[in-house]
Amino acid sequence: MKNTRKATIQDVQQLAELFDQYRVFYHKDSDIHAAESFLKERIENGDSEIFVAESEGQLVGFVQLYPLFSSTRMKRYWLLNDLYVNENYRGKGFSKELIEEAKQLATSTNASGILLETGKSNDIGNKLYPSCGFEIYDEVNFYEWKIL
Repeated sequence: MKNTRKATIQDVQQLAELFDQYRVFYHKDSDIHAAESFLKERIENGDSEIFVAESEGQLVGFVQLYPLFSSTRMKRYWLLNDLYVNENYRGKGFSKELIEEAKQLATSTNASGILLETGKSNDIGNKLYPSCGFEIYDEVNFYEWKIL
C-alpha cells in the first residue's frame, strides 16, 4: 500500500513539525516558525522536491531532494538531502517508500541518479541505503568550505 505523495503547500504546517523534529535530531535548536517559512519557500519557489509519508491522515515522514547537475554527464542529479520518519513510525517501511518516490523522481526527470551523504555513525541509514540499492562511492574525497 502506497502511503506517500508529493507535498503541497497545504502540508506545510504538519511538515514543519516533522522538519523541526529532524533538525532537533541533528542538534539544531527547535524553530517551528522558521521551519514553516523555509519549507513554504522551497515549495513555492520549486527549489526542491518534497514527498511525504502519511498514516491515518497524519504526516509521519518526508524526503527532500534538491536538483544538481553533472557537467561530465550533462544531466541532472538529485541530492537526497533530508529523509526523516517520526520515531513512532520507524520500522514500518515508510523510509523505503519515500526512497522509492525519490527514485521515481530521478527516473522521470531523466537524471543520472541520486546522491546522498550520511554520517558514519548513522547505523540505521548505513543499513537502509544499501538495502535500497545505493552504493558507497569512496573514489573521491568529500570537502566542505563553511562560512562561519
